[in-house]
Amino acid sequence: MANINDYMTQHHRSCDHLLVEAEGPLAEGNWTEFRTAWGQFEAETLHHFDLEEEILFPEFEAQTGMTSGPTMVMRQEHAQVRSLFEQMQQAISEQATERAMGIVESTMLLIQQHNMKEEQILYPMSDAHLANGQDIVAQMEAKPNASAS
Repeated sequence: MANINDYMTQHHRSCDHLLVEAEGPLAEGNWTEFRTAWGQFEAETLHHFDLEEEILFPEFEAQTGMTSGPTMVMRQEHAQVRSLFEQMQQAISEQATERAMGIVESTMLLIQQHNMKEEQILYPMSDAHLANGQDIVAQMEAKPNASAS
């Protein structure tokens, strides 16, 4: 079974792939395909946030006592991404191509920076300090994706 870093990093890659897949239809002006592709990316990203906010972060905070450290920063960045998702829903409803492209670019940059912090700091700390890492991964694997439509 994977450790927290391996499992969550692989999930990052899955989300990254979905974001890249959404770019093509937007560039082609295919709003129907873009809406679907973006929806898949958004749902999987929100599921990833749920795994962290409902399973990993509370366990990390409980075992390390750090509640105003990396998990606080990650939650703030999750809120920024959610804000971009709301902006994208408006851009999609208006079929505002330039705005949507800007939101895709902003989302990509924010998520790349966010993922790097998690992969280089939070996940290795979790693997080093959490006694039940394998159980945490099992809980995350078992959690259904409530964000999927």
